[in-house]
Amino acid sequence: MKHYIAYYRVSTTKQGVSGLGLEAQQYAVNQYARAPALVLGHYTEVESGKKDQRPQLLAAIAHARQMNATLLIAKLDRLSRNAGFIFALRDSGVDFVCCDMPDANTLTVGIFAVLAQHERELISKRTKEALAALKARGVVLGMPANLTAKSIQQGQVVRQQNARENKENRQATRLAVLLRQQGHTLQQIAQELTSGDYRTRRGKNFDATAVRRLLNRHAESTETA
Repeated sequence: MKHYIAYYRVSTTKQGVSGLGLEAQQYAVNQYARAPALVLGHYTEVESGKKDQRPQLLAAIAHARQMNATLLIAKLDRLSRNAGFIFALRDSGVDFVCCDMPDANTLTVGIFAVLAQHERELISKRTKEALAALKARGVVLGMPANLTAKSIQQGQVVRQQNARENKENRQATRLAVLLRQQGHTLQQIAQELTSGDYRTRRGKNFDATAVRRLLNRHAESTETA
């Protein structure tokens, strides 16, 4: 019989009280750990994904170690956006599995962790650079008067560009390139992307053809850079 310790995380107290987000995680755990498997304990954290102070997670890890059980998480992104934190968990000696990536190995988990942290750092960097550029031009930030017709039009252009670039598509491209460099076939890469809940720009599962397009676009952008 397989034994699990379930760990959930919500970002706000309101989510924890209302069940918003938490119920979905509990459902995922219940679907994964069906009888005869047994969930020995449940731990719920109320904390932002950017922070790594997780007393409930530490308690869950200790409980799992004591009971020789597996730590069960509904989604990988419920752990942390900090790669070092996930690597520390990986090396803690406690087995853990994510319901949305049950077949993921240590390499795959590490890659997704690095990509999540990299994306967060890029967003933070772009925001700071944009604010600094506005200040350099003498713009007073936070004033409604700044919302001129020109600035509104510029904002629309930026939003359209972001929609075209598609954050998840960029993440999927980086992962596909890494896996291709490690010798994975197009079909294997497609399976990894799909298991990681990545979708194409049209919301479909990745297949070998879609992966080939990702890699070709990446190669073209590298050549023109």
